[in-house]
Amino acid sequence: MNQPDKAKSISLDDLGWREPFKSGFLARGIPGEIPARVVEEQRESYIVRSEAGELVAGISGRLRHKALRRTDFPTVGDWVAVTARMEEGAATIEAIVPRKSKLSRKTTGQESDEQLIAANLDTVFIVTSLNKDFNVRRLERYLALVSESGALPVVLLNKADLCSDLAAILRELGTVIAGGVAVQAVSAVTGLGLAGLEPFLKKGETVALIGSSGVGKSTLINRLVGWERQKVRSVRQADDRGRHTTTFRRLIPLPQGGLLIDTPGMREIQLWETDGLTDTFADVVELIAACRFGNCKHQTDAGCAVQAAMQDGRLPRERYAHYLKLGKESENLANQREAKAGFIANRKIKRARAAYKREP
Repeated sequence: MNQPDKAKSISLDDLGWREPFKSGFLARGIPGEIPARVVEEQRESYIVRSEAGELVAGISGRLRHKALRRTDFPTVGDWVAVTARMEEGAATIEAIVPRKSKLSRKTTGQESDEQLIAANLDTVFIVTSLNKDFNVRRLERYLALVSESGALPVVLLNKADLCSDLAAILRELGTVIAGGVAVQAVSAVTGLGLAGLEPFLKKGETVALIGSSGVGKSTLINRLVGWERQKVRSVRQADDRGRHTTTFRRLIPLPQGGLLIDTPGMREIQLWETDGLTDTFADVVELIAACRFGNCKHQTDAGCAVQAAMQDGRLPRERYAHYLKLGKESENLANQREAKAGFIANRKIKRARAAYKREP
């Protein structure tokens, strides 16, 4: 882990300290606690930033005991209440201030649990590169992931300087991106289009970058920060896919006043909630609602608006197939979550009974 930077001064306002975080912290009313923001996380070891500087932080025994899920532990971007030991450059995280937004996904593999990526985001830059690895279906997954987070999604088409037909890409994206989602073509190498990102990088605004390995997130961060802060590795020439250069998450202050969170490249993207599907596939949902019969199977049924849209080209068949696939994944996950909720409820009951027995 990088050594905490104790010299550089930064105010809580610079870190995005505002409502509802202020009220959430003050509601605790515990003397001796101060607010801080988690700026780095590595396997339950944290660096937090307060007005006193950066401190290495651990989790209190009480917080660890109360935690029932992974999401009950802090993540990068969280505001937390800490007790600080300034002479040691250390702190203890006592509680997490209620979150405004959270970006999460299903954990990789068979386990049905939620994995936090970052918290309290205003905007998420979904970075994809205009090379051989460009994939519309993957972008749909990312859009659904961000839509359920509570943050604003913005699509960044990186490596625009290497794209021979940007207009064709934009036309294709017009069929899959819902109205209101900003799309910006940029080049982290030449600086093309980066001025268009400034409205999202104002003082105290928090932005996360997500995307697959090799899309140029680290190069983009170096360009925005103004120096070679992140390691950069070349992509494989055979398929333009990259290798991980970011291995942990870190909140980075920008010269523009905003705050940037880099994330490791994702190879597996599974949604945790289902709300994002409705937003990302609003066109499909609208067509389903327009079907002649409420129980339409959207196959060969008479008056099917979905089939009509696919036949006349308004709805790409691949997009509808992907909507069905994500819906099935969400249905299976909902069943797993229900079973997990029952397990957690039983654990709460056991803890309550144990606490009751300990009372005099």
